[in-house]
Amino acid sequence: MLRDPIVQRCLDGFQLGLPRVPISGRSGELLGRGTGSSLEFQEYRQYMPGDDIRHIDWSTYARSDQLMVRLYREEISPRTQIFVDASRSMNTGEQAKPLVARQLGALFCLLSARLGGQPQLVPLNDDLPLRPLGVDGLEQFYQQPFSASATLPELLDKQALPLKPQGLRIVISDFLFPHDPEALIRRLAAGASVLWIVQLLNAWEANPTPLGGRRLVDIEAGSELDLQIDQRTIQVYLNRLNALQTELQRQCRRAHATFVTLSADSGLETLCRGELSAAGVLRAA
Repeated sequence: MLRDPIVQRCLDGFQLGLPRVPISGRSGELLGRGTGSSLEFQEYRQYMPGDDIRHIDWSTYARSDQLMVRLYREEISPRTQIFVDASRSMNTGEQAKPLVARQLGALFCLLSARLGGQPQLVPLNDDLPLRPLGVDGLEQFYQQPFSASATLPELLDKQALPLKPQGLRIVISDFLFPHDPEALIRRLAAGASVLWIVQLLNAWEANPTPLGGRRLVDIEAGSELDLQIDQRTIQVYLNRLNALQTELQRQCRRAHATFVTLSADSGLETLCRGELSAAGVLRAA
């Protein structure tokens, strides 16, 4: 069992912010954004070739002479996958960012286990195939370095992520790598019943201050750039960061997913009470 007292306090105070389904005797308790075979009716749709004829509403056909099928909300088993970016950029700044990334991964894993499921925590590193960890692997996860060179889009291109359908999918990253937000969110949302995108930044990444002349090193690619980090440079960066966050938020709304940005320097407990609860990712136990 994980021996992180901060995670344990948050584990006692919060639960996953998912709707519960009062259906006795079924394998799952949670409802998703898709349509499936659970017992809760959602809406009608015109029949299309290939639809299950058992879902045709014959009374509607008798009234309107149109074939309509009944859609039901998809039931989620307590299957949770937590993907944690383990690249070098997650080590930037002080130790708050990698620490909170590990704490978030562990907290989501333990909260999901309390629902009776078998959650998987997948560090996104260079060890292919990626090796999912369970609750019994959390101490091992805390010891793993964040030193990967591969980015999330590159791993998706290699089909390295073991994405399982019809479950809760959580992705924790800074998302400060070159990518197309529309394509990225679409790929991450495919087959998931619930998708949470958690952007984790350190305080300087979220709100940088002037530093004067600096040699910047791309921690993942190794390239270098001499740059005057003044207020003008910072404003250009903040404009780009805001545009990225706005587009990630927009694409998440289109995919019925949740996007939240966190500052690691606030600490896990403050983030649980604040941004994560406000986003509906967590709620008080």
